[in-house]
Amino acid sequence: MNDQENYRAGYVAIVGEPNVGKSTLMNALLDQKLSIVTSRPQTTRQRVLGILSTDEAQVIFLDTPGLLKPRYLLHKKMIQSAGLALQDSDVVLVLTEVALGDSLPEPVESALAQVLGRKKTILVLNKVDTIHRDEVLPLIEGFSKRGLFNDIVPVSALRRENLDELLRTILKDLPVHPPFYPSDIVSEQPERFFAAELVREKIFETFREEIPYSTAVEIVEFKEREQGKTYVSADIIVERDSQKGILIGKRGVALKDIGMRARKDIEEFIGRAVYLELRVKVRERWREDEGWLRRLGYSPDA
Repeated sequence: MNDQENYRAGYVAIVGEPNVGKSTLMNALLDQKLSIVTSRPQTTRQRVLGILSTDEAQVIFLDTPGLLKPRYLLHKKMIQSAGLALQDSDVVLVLTEVALGDSLPEPVESALAQVLGRKKTILVLNKVDTIHRDEVLPLIEGFSKRGLFNDIVPVSALRRENLDELLRTILKDLPVHPPFYPSDIVSEQPERFFAAELVREKIFETFREEIPYSTAVEIVEFKEREQGKTYVSADIIVERDSQKGILIGKRGVALKDIGMRARKDIEEFIGRAVYLELRVKVRERWREDEGWLRRLGYSPDA
């Protein structure tokens, strides 16, 4: 039974530049894949909420899009999403990787300036498995001298090293508060959101260059049938006819492969058999279109 008088609960935003391992870290802390992960930067476009509940605490993680200099309206919306997560959080995890040394990129510095003195901030030095142990302490000392962080914790999210220490550090900074969510759920976002993300993940895994970044996924139908397979219909949105042809592939082979791999992951995620239908549609310059960004869920103020 929970000790309600000492129970801690709060929101923890994970911020950093693209591809430093934010989604990998949240998935590892939850011991469950919620955020899609690829080797490509800027994979995460929306805030993804993940809930870790124990007998002593409830940690609500907010995985955020990578902080970058915007090129499209979509990028501006992604930065807004990260900014809102900072505002909503009790604790901020600033994630960087050891290969970057003891400095932070300008977009991360700007985000950090918004919360200094107002939020508990923890610097997480990720990918420590990629350097010699003797190199970690000088990095910690370099950041410590700046006096920006309440704590500094080195980890390897991929290998799940030192995550227990990170979690202990987070818990001591959370406010005493009853749980916000039932203990048996891991996210407030619906299954159709994760289905769209898993399709998008397969596109990132399959294609290079601009194709994944010009692509969005919209779930048109998500019907859970009493008997038989759950029916999922999704539109893959691209900006040009040439991109549509590449996504479909010769005789539809590329699209079929994406659908097969996405269907398996969706089935594993929701725990039910799925019939997945994919179509590719052209919407020119959707990344600069406010209406389409709202429709696709990329406007955090919508």
